[in-house]
Amino acid sequence: MASTNQKIKKLALTGLFMAMTYVLTAFFHIPTIKGYVHVGDAIVFIASCVLPTPYAIASASIGGALADALSGYWIWVPATLLIKGLTALFFTSKKEKVICRRNLLALIPALILCVGGYGLYSGFVIYDSLVAGFADAFANTMQIVTSAFLYVILGLAFDKLSLKKKMQ
Repeated sequence: MASTNQKIKKLALTGLFMAMTYVLTAFFHIPTIKGYVHVGDAIVFIASCVLPTPYAIASASIGGALADALSGYWIWVPATLLIKGLTALFFTSKKEKVICRRNLLALIPALILCVGGYGLYSGFVIYDSLVAGFADAFANTMQIVTSAFLYVILGLAFDKLSLKKKMQ
């Protein structure tokens, strides 16, 4: 019975983080040349530190992709599914705290993957030009930097309130 309850709890938390990713991405964004920048990645990072890896991947991929699709940016859905899912792999939920050395260092490959991944995707799939593909590199960098800042603030609050422990 405890195993079933744990699975239900993980699924519920996955859905909650997915919804928060969607809301912070779809409703709190700034339009750019090719799309928009948002702070939804902060929730991707938090979820990846709290949920087991498969659940974190689902939360990140689906939450981000829903934001793209339901905001009218369907063309970005394939890239978002892959990039956000891979981003979740950089973080660990195995540490006692959300803010730990590994999770802070994970922000670096998350930045590289976001800027590089979206740049390459738009360069090859959308524009047939890497120069055009990387036109939003600065905006994508600011998206991750801003999300990282919010992630650290939320992560410190999670750690201070022992929310991760309470969720498990």
